[in-house]
Amino acid sequence: MGRAGAKIYGRLIKADEDALARLPEDVRRNVPGNGLRLVVAHALQNAGDQIVNASTVLAWLVASLDGPSWIIGLLVPVRESGSMLPQAALAPWVRRHRQRKRIWIIGAAGQAAAVAAMAFTAAVGTGTAAGAAILLEVAGFALARALASIASKDVQGRTIPPGQRGQINGIAAFASGIVAVTVGLSIRLIGGGDVDPAALAALLGCAALAWLAALLVFARVKEPDGLPAENNDDGGWLVRSWSLLREDKPFRRFVGVRGLLLVSALSPPFIVAMAEERGTGGLGGLGPFVIASGLAAILGGRLAGRLADRSSKNLMMWGCAASSLVVFALLAATAVPSLATSSWLYPAAFFLLALNHIGVRVARKTYVVDMATGDQRTEYVAVSNTAMGVLLLVTGGISSALAQLGTGVALLFLAIMGSAGVVAARFLPEVSGGKRTG
Repeated sequence: MGRAGAKIYGRLIKADEDALARLPEDVRRNVPGNGLRLVVAHALQNAGDQIVNASTVLAWLVASLDGPSWIIGLLVPVRESGSMLPQAALAPWVRRHRQRKRIWIIGAAGQAAAVAAMAFTAAVGTGTAAGAAILLEVAGFALARALASIASKDVQGRTIPPGQRGQINGIAAFASGIVAVTVGLSIRLIGGGDVDPAALAALLGCAALAWLAALLVFARVKEPDGLPAENNDDGGWLVRSWSLLREDKPFRRFVGVRGLLLVSALSPPFIVAMAEERGTGGLGGLGPFVIASGLAAILGGRLAGRLADRSSKNLMMWGCAASSLVVFALLAATAVPSLATSSWLYPAAFFLLALNHIGVRVARKTYVVDMATGDQRTEYVAVSNTAMGVLLLVTGGISSALAQLGTGVALLFLAIMGSAGVVAARFLPEVSGGKRTG
């Protein structure tokens, strides 16, 4: 990395000199180059994510291919839980590798292949067969994402000091927001609610290329060897995971709090559904929701990164509090007939939730990286994500069941759960910026 790259990184990232000084010399001199590569690779990955969005673009694609509604309903659970549930089982295999960036590269290649398969299905498929094929491809994508998720936290923890990690995540979110706005505007310009599947196939092809580009950038990260490769499974991953949750109280608290923060993640689809129920949405209204998501990432990405480096605990807490308040306010507004059918109400609520979710997501990623050291980070990331996969299925099942009584009931449940998360987050130890409490 030359002087120009180091200068660019210095403009993007505000460094904590004390945290930087505590790094070994071989790691410290590579921080600017590694940091810039991580920014670019994660931005490319996040850009792809904006196109391969199970709750918006993929749902729209399956519908446009005349796939059944039950497949559309499974897209988000398979995408989210599929990338989380396997991680604790995969962690022992990951720990046997001294260089974790190789695991990320494998995961990125798998995601690129899965998205390329989706593009092919979109171009030639139709009906239930096409929908089922996309669902299987989403499952393959999620498994590859599980590998990348474990490895990315390890590589970031080994190469970037505390005080800069949240900013890297935030800039990547900012870049993905620009892509989302571009995609949303393109959807509206291409044809609003009647976009041809061939156009979506082209978008998915671009997403596959984004992962390939990210793979090439990530391969240039200069990662230290770290700890020796570990071959002892200590009785199996399930026993080890349960032991970690039982014996590590701060980690157990984090997992519990993270499970209560789902209000910002699970509420948006219900808001879209509510908009459709009130006659203000539908597939034709997909573009504005995609644009709203992108604007939230643009506005909140960098700010969330800096706030997370100051206190990821506080950002999680206040982001969750704001999300719950947005849902409560939306429910109150829908009780007023003139507001309930407003065309701006639901995209506005969606935007505010997306903005808060950027903060919550960046904060919890930064928190888990900062709270752990060495190979402990691999276990923390893997076990917390596997536990979240279970909690996501349970919470998603409960909220979906409550939605049979009305989408407002499901939203009320999520807002109350988020309020409980705010209270629980207050008792988490502080780990940001190299400062630890509790």
